[in-house]
Amino acid sequence: MDIWAQVFTTIGEVVILLLLVTVLITMIVASLVLLSIKHGRFYFPRLVRVCFDFMEGRLKAACKVMGLKESEFVCYFINLHNQMSEKAFSQIPMEDRAIFLPHCLRSSKCPAVLDSEGLECIHCGECELDQTVKELEGMGYKVFIVPGSTFIARMVKKYFPKAIIGVGCLREIKDGLEFADKLGLVAMGVVNKTDGCVETKADLPELMVIASLGAPKN
Repeated sequence: MDIWAQVFTTIGEVVILLLLVTVLITMIVASLVLLSIKHGRFYFPRLVRVCFDFMEGRLKAACKVMGLKESEFVCYFINLHNQMSEKAFSQIPMEDRAIFLPHCLRSSKCPAVLDSEGLECIHCGECELDQTVKELEGMGYKVFIVPGSTFIARMVKKYFPKAIIGVGCLREIKDGLEFADKLGLVAMGVVNKTDGCVETKADLPELMVIASLGAPKN
């Protein structure tokens, strides 16, 4: 009986120790996230990224306790993901890349029709997508204007791009980056300047900076 009591005591002590270690790691990583945001640089990015993968819920809760908004937390994740993917993305030829733009960027007067591959811009000039799509296609990108994630998954399976850029709201971008990671795709995200379902605004300067990564020097 004494042996079993000792075994259960040891197990309990180990469990408590593991919980304490987990809490400590969570608080340390949460502090690194806050410091990174405050100073505009990434501290120990690989460690933070691993913790995002394995303890995102606890990490988000710890950051909230420290005063960080969920939107700031998600934005940090996207920026961290972009930074860690930038080198690999730059090495992939333009013709092997695809860009997914949300259909909410189009004008409310847009005459384009939705088909099996999303909206095909007819360059009517009613919104910024006109010139943006022309520039991106001129760089060699396959450009899709889509209403949702099911279209993205379908186009990825059809065209097999090696790298993608996703444009959208915070939650859409985060989910899209995680989806791309599962497929083994190199992915970059660009968050919209405004949210909503109609006539939203993309961060076009940021999009073009990312799209130009690895472009041949003139």
